[in-house]
Amino acid sequence: MKDDYDGPILEIDNLSISFFTRLREIPAVMDFSVTVMPGEAVGLVGESGCGKSTVALGVMQDLGKNGRIVGGSIKFKGRDLGAMTREELRDIRGSEIAMIYQEPMASLNPAMKIGKQLMEVPIVHKGVSKEEAYERALQVVTDVKLPDPKRMLDSYPHQLSGGQQQRIVIAMALMAEPSLLILDEPTTALDVTVEAAVVELVKELGKKYGTSMLFISHNLGLVLETCDRLCVMYSGEAVETGSIEAVFDHMQHPYTQALFRSIPLPGADKNARPLVAIPGNFPLPHERPPGCNFGPRCDYFVEGRCNADAIPMAEVPDKDRHETRCLRYEEIDWDAPMQHAGQAEKPEPGRVVLKMDNLRKYYEVAANALFGSSGEKKVVKANETLSFEARESETLAIVGESGCGKSTFAKVLMGLETATDGQILLDNREIQDVPIEARDTDTISDVQMVFQNPFDTLNPSMTVGRQIIRALEVFDIGDSDEDRRERMLKLLDLVKLPRAFADRMPRQLSGGQKQRVGIARAFAGDARIVVADEPVSALDVSVQAAVTDLLMEIQREHKTTLLFISHDLSIVRYLSDRVMVMYLGHVVELGTTDQVFAPPYHPYTEALLSAVPIADTSVEKQHIVLEGDIPSAMNPPSGCPFQTRCRWKSKVPGGLCEAEVPPVKTLSHGHQIKCHLSDAQLEEMEPVIKIAAE
Repeated sequence: MKDDYDGPILEIDNLSISFFTRLREIPAVMDFSVTVMPGEAVGLVGESGCGKSTVALGVMQDLGKNGRIVGGSIKFKGRDLGAMTREELRDIRGSEIAMIYQEPMASLNPAMKIGKQLMEVPIVHKGVSKEEAYERALQVVTDVKLPDPKRMLDSYPHQLSGGQQQRIVIAMALMAEPSLLILDEPTTALDVTVEAAVVELVKELGKKYGTSMLFISHNLGLVLETCDRLCVMYSGEAVETGSIEAVFDHMQHPYTQALFRSIPLPGADKNARPLVAIPGNFPLPHERPPGCNFGPRCDYFVEGRCNADAIPMAEVPDKDRHETRCLRYEEIDWDAPMQHAGQAEKPEPGRVVLKMDNLRKYYEVAANALFGSSGEKKVVKANETLSFEARESETLAIVGESGCGKSTFAKVLMGLETATDGQILLDNREIQDVPIEARDTDTISDVQMVFQNPFDTLNPSMTVGRQIIRALEVFDIGDSDEDRRERMLKLLDLVKLPRAFADRMPRQLSGGQKQRVGIARAFAGDARIVVADEPVSALDVSVQAAVTDLLMEIQREHKTTLLFISHDLSIVRYLSDRVMVMYLGHVVELGTTDQVFAPPYHPYTEALLSAVPIADTSVEKQHIVLEGDIPSAMNPPSGCPFQTRCRWKSKVPGGLCEAEVPPVKTLSHGHQIKCHLSDAQLEEMEPVIKIAAE
């Protein structure tokens, strides 16, 4: 079926999709065109709400009751999907076109073993026998590099890690050897090292099966690593399409340029070369401006031209299938240096305000806690001998994958948990054994937290102003209601939200605005230490730039100590003064940002750096894909916690890595690494990230 057609696999032509509510028609996608050729991977990039997933659902003809295609066509192998009967669509879906969703558990049946779920695909779509389906399932599970494929087929979804579940979903999509694979943010919920392995896998399998791909993502670095071409979307429209090289190196649309300016590429510096956030907000579908949708936020906007009529896509000369939706693209000097908002003073770190000494946090759980029966106890070693200090005005980043103990340490610091052993000193006061309910108001207001998900941290039934005033009351700040209200308005000024937002409810705010309210609340008591737990990972890139910038500005003004928990090393490199790398409860590396991002590395740091996708064609990276999954903290490996996945282990003689936890070595200028490699071996390490000479 695959070989007898050589035209475009997918041809979307002037597609318009609307959703109909009782009040109005809401146009979600307008005049959208993209073509995917055989064996080609096309990236669809844009911020949330731009219509990427709506396009994918349109291709699947799965727009629900309210969604309708109101213009244009979607052709698959030359046949119009909109003109097909339900039976014809059913034959194509799953066998010819397969889709991988963002959340793997949404695609798996929790009550059915993996093997049975995989076998269903060829049995239903291809009519093969059970024996053949089992062999095929075994083959595909091996292809997606899962350990012990037979055991995998005999497992239930909940017995697998997130990365393993996502691989099973990919295996399921490939079972019928589809011609087109649609991937909707398939790695968002995964750790970077797992993400790197999954992306590598998708590329390999695409080649092996000759599958064409439509890869939906907001991560430009990932698209660079996986796709041949890309299409940038903004507010329901394609604004630029072309080859990766054409769009990354010769961009021809102001929005594409603005996106690149708001992501931390190597070379960005929070003081000398700060990121530039895109001004204004994304327009709501029923409030789009006349003419160019990006007009109100564009540096090159011309009144009367850019907002006069709808703007068609224009072909950029000299480039292969490169198009832009900009009237002025030939007049703009795309190579002009960026206007910097001015350099900020680099704050000098002050005195030590927080010190941790050999902090340990263990949890006791029943060995078979999953099944609710009591029995022998097992110990989860969430944090092992954490030692570090943090100074006034300093940003210390804490980096590692899920399960490494980052959030546990934050909970102990906040008093939501108490330590098993060791010391936490806040201004020389011990607080490791004081739970939050026993802490005095000063300690609570001194150490505050900004959480990962701004949607869960605000009370949906209380206005924004009331939530901030509530924090002021708890911290016993202000002499009267009037005084507190004035302070609340000043806090809104601090996080650059209009004062009118005081009377709004959380549901009326965007994700970035909610996160600003969370930051205002954290600073209500003049917090001296702010623990920011992945504070921008749920936000779009342009909003990320604005929120990180805001945190930096407040830090300069208030001399705050910022503990920045993240797995995104690009943002860590940009923001932090020092970096602490954690793996399975241990601190494996600690040093200044420059020390940690240059060799010698701990072998785990080296793999982390290699896994981070960088949206820059001039960057060359060493290619290190970690084998295996992160071990469980309930059953950690003997010796060095990283030895089961380390590519340097064979260089250490006598099985030392498996026998003993490595000592902490202090290299030059206080750079610490917990590793058995000799100094000479560490010196031999090559840089992971190189920027190619122009």
